[in-house]
Amino acid sequence: MKKLILFFSLIIAVVSCKAQNETPGAAIPPYRILKTDSTWATPANLKHRKTVLIYFAPDCPHCQHLTMEMREKLKQFGDAQIMMITWSNNYDIRAIKNFVRDFDLKKHPNITVGTEGYTYLIQKYYKIETTPYIAIFDNEGKLTKTFRKAPESVDSLIKAVKATKG
Repeated sequence: MKKLILFFSLIIAVVSCKAQNETPGAAIPPYRILKTDSTWATPANLKHRKTVLIYFAPDCPHCQHLTMEMREKLKQFGDAQIMMITWSNNYDIRAIKNFVRDFDLKKHPNITVGTEGYTYLIQKYYKIETTPYIAIFDNEGKLTKTFRKAPESVDSLIKAVKATKG
């Protein structure tokens, strides 16, 4: 009986650890990203409005498709800030710049794109295994919803953003 209780206790502990960073109300992680204009962005740069954090890879087909769909419906995101974060070293910043150019993201001031380099802080924080990974935060920087993989459609992402306090 004691072994059974210990076994279930361990299962509960593992499940709790896995969900810890995706708990609604959790704060936005303390990222530091290098943007394509060679400046740095941190959560201190965020304005007090909804934030959509998208962890992506420039060469990921799902990420490219999501970005294309989002661009077509960007007005439906309202004034939400969109932080697109990837990993790379400074040499790979060209791939990120090409991504910004190919999707014409510079003309959208509510979209920030950058790399966390090899710190993997965001990737470790959320235990990201695939891209795109999406986390939505309210106007106070509190987590409201996550998508561990690309949503079925950008409309479901828009619905989640609209349902978020902001």
